This record gives sequence, structure tokens and C-alpha cells, in this order.
Amino acid sequence: MDRFDAINAFVAVARSGGFSAASRALGTPVANISRKVALLEEDLGVRLFVRTTRHVALSDSGQRYYQACSRVIDDLRDADEEVTGEYRQPKGDLVITAPLGFGQQHLQPVVHDFLQAYPQVNVHLQLADRVMALVEEHVDCAVRVGALSDSSLVARELGHIRMVVCAAPAYLAERGLPLDLPALAEHDCISWTALGPHKTWTFTDRAGGKAMERQVSVNVRMSTTTPESALQAALAGVGLVQATSYQVARYVEQKQLVPVLSAYDSEPLPVNLAYPSKRLIPLKLRALLDFAVPRLEQRLKQVALLFPSP
Repeated sequence: MDRFDAINAFVAVARSGGFSAASRALGTPVANISRKVALLEEDLGVRLFVRTTRHVALSDSGQRYYQACSRVIDDLRDADEEVTGEYRQPKGDLVITAPLGFGQQHLQPVVHDFLQAYPQVNVHLQLADRVMALVEEHVDCAVRVGALSDSSLVARELGHIRMVVCAAPAYLAERGLPLDLPALAEHDCISWTALGPHKTWTFTDRAGGKAMERQVSVNVRMSTTTPESALQAALAGVGLVQATSYQVARYVEQKQLVPVLSAYDSEPLPVNLAYPSKRLIPLKLRALLDFAVPRLEQRLKQVALLFPSP
């Protein structure tokens, strides 16, 4: 048995979630992948995968072995890239993930310019409102909103955002301006979440000089599953909407939406460009960081100017 070949097959199955997917990734017949993994299990004397007719998952022993082998595979890939020149000039593929709205509004325009500046680099954007596991899902870097919970990541801070409440000028002219949180009971609100109507909003009460989170029940006149849909409803005068400052910034700048209850805006949330800690950083990633960070910083500064600190 070629030990490295078997380990490579094992890591491919673990990363792709199945033998068929690993076969496609490696360009090797499924039977060969299965045989290599079986020989590796026999040699180790442990079962690396828990197999059913429809699912393949790592066993406890397999999970520990995968973590060690994955590091070895990644180190060898780094060595290959160093020899072939990826560490001498920016080239190759980059996978970047970001929240959907932020990615479309802010990251993608920067990526367009980056591709013009670096013609030998290709970018694959994974825009999704979920936190992707960078190493396991082969992502080079990620825009993360909020405190980073993964200590294995290196972060470059881009700025801060807030949760804010806005409404169309026509709605406020008809219904009046809410001056405090109890006044929300007299207003129609627009809720957005993929999980169904969200009937409470979170605010920061700074009475007495101490910031305290408060949950306030709201009258949901309309609910939808995406922030873009909720903002369109707000623009149409349906009611108040709560969203991130970067989502509403262009509408506030164009005076299509007006911030309200600004004294109760959330505490600032950090926005970072994060990437896995590695011994060597490919030039393609370093080039992206050097190019994107100052441009995204400037974009978030422009957003912050529209929403001064309470």
C-alpha cells in the first residue's frame, strides 16, 4: 500500500463528504478510492468512517486522524505552490466568502477591480448568510461580521457596522416620527428572517450611561425572508424596518429612507477579513488582502458617516 496515496484518498473522502465526490475530485474510480481507504483502516486497525447506505461520516478516531492528515496535505500543497511559483507572483484561484448583502454591495465591486489588477488570479465568491468553515470548505478568506469565535484565524479589521431602524419619508409624514421605544407600538414594522416572522427587535438602551440590550415586541405588518425584500417594502412606505447600516446606507444617502430611533442603535459590530493561520501565505492571498482591506475600510467609513455614534 502506498501510504501517502491512501491518506490522500482518505482526506478527499472526508473533505468532499463521500466516496463518489472524492472520486470526481481526484479523477480516480470509486472502487480505487474505497480500496485505498479500506487498506488504510486495516493497517491502522481502526474504522475511519461510519458508513450507511446513504451517508458517510468520520468516526471519532477518523476525525482525529483527519485533522492531523489534513494539516500534512495542506503543508505539502504549500510546498508545491512555493516551488511552482505561486509564492513568487500572484496567480491561481482564490475562494472568498462573505454575507450575501455585504458581498454584493461592497466586496464584489472591490473584487472586480482586483481582477483587473491581477489578471493571473481567479476568484470564486461564496456569498451566503452562514458561517463557512474555512479550512474544511477550502476557503481562502472570509468577511466576518461580529466577534471572531475561531482563534485559529488571522483577522484584518475593516471597520464597524450597526443595526439601525429606517422608514420612508412618506411613511413618517403620515404616521409620525417614533421618539422612543414605547412609540413602536403605534407603528407598522417589516420583519425579515428565513426562519419566519421575527416579532421582536433588539435595541441598545443607554439610559444612565450604561448600554443594555432590550428586546421590544413590534407590530409586524409584513414579513419576508430576505433583507432586500424587506427594504423594498420600507421604500414603498409599508413601515419601519431594522437592518444593518451597510444594507440601508445607499438609501439613506439618497434620502429614500430616514434613520429613526438612532439613540437606540446597536453597539458597533466589528467587520473583519479573516483567513486561516498558515506558515506561508500565497502571494495571491497577500495581494488580495493588500488590495481589498484599504478599499473595504473606506467603504465602511462612508457608511459610518451616515450613522454617527449615539
